[in-house]
Amino acid sequence: MKRALKVGAVSVVMAALWLAPACSTFTPPPGETEATSYQGVKLSPIAKQKNNAIKGTQYIDSATYRLTVDGVVANPLSLSYEDLQALPQESRLITLQCVEGWSFTAKWTGPTLASIFDQAGLDPSVQTVIFRTADDSAGFTSLDYQYVRDQNVIIALRLNDITLPPERGFPFQVVAEGKFGYKWAKWVDRIELSAQPFEGYWEQYGYSNSADINGPAFGP
Repeated sequence: MKRALKVGAVSVVMAALWLAPACSTFTPPPGETEATSYQGVKLSPIAKQKNNAIKGTQYIDSATYRLTVDGVVANPLSLSYEDLQALPQESRLITLQCVEGWSFTAKWTGPTLASIFDQAGLDPSVQTVIFRTADDSAGFTSLDYQYVRDQNVIIALRLNDITLPPERGFPFQVVAEGKFGYKWAKWVDRIELSAQPFEGYWEQYGYSNSADINGPAFGP
């Protein structure tokens, strides 16, 4: 059931959303250097990237972190941060576009969701990938499994060659190319594979569940 809120009142909710402004400075971790360009394209500096969160930045300890992968799978997984780092990594040049109108272009690096799902052994009934997060354990958002497979979606452990900062979603951010930013889940601690459709936090306020950047912001 959608939350009882008229579309016209969504701006009130957005006003209450934690919006981390572009930082005036950003200091990379020791030994890391932020990339300024990739594939001939100038990258948006991390210090100038805007960022939304429903409850502010979540701080996750890499030493104790576990990613649960369950649902309609043959082999439920519990993966450490080191497990994610050990998977083959891919880099993508992708622009994140927020439904509010701002955007930034960055280099995103991490493993594919497929490389994780291969370990879990998905049931043929899978239709939806649900992302449960440290700030919304009920399920922040979801992506259609067919989209995830067709786009070979990655989860970014690194941003512009820097270990993903806490405000961007450490340990990883889902890189949902072609989708509005509310589909780019952060601080994910559980991925549930489901045979049913699912509406996340913003989708229950009327935002489009498909979230295609060339489509309407509100509706199915």
